[in-house]
Amino acid sequence: MPASLVLLCVLAPAALAGSFAGTSAGSSAGASSAGSSASSNSTSGGDDKLVREAREDAAGFVASEGQVRSARLEAALRVMRERDAQARQASDLELARTILASE
Repeated sequence: MPASLVLLCVLAPAALAGSFAGTSAGSSAGASSAGSSASSNSTSGGDDKLVREAREDAAGFVASEGQVRSARLEAALRVMRERDAQARQASDLELARTILASE
């Protein structure tokens, strides 16, 4: 898959991803404190390492439009859903994009 396609897949949903990753919660006037606290909780402890390590797998998943899955990505998606109520409502592709948008 060309790198430009992967980059396009990553950048296009950045606004949506920000609501899950907390990247825009601090700068958005409409961000709720509950969403901000849930996002900050989702990046603490050893589980945040699991999510960071799934970044490469998330890129493959997004680039393949959900066809390429891995155990590491599945574990990261599970952790995100356990910690964040908004993530429970998101699709796997949305969460994979969130992983890619986070630092």
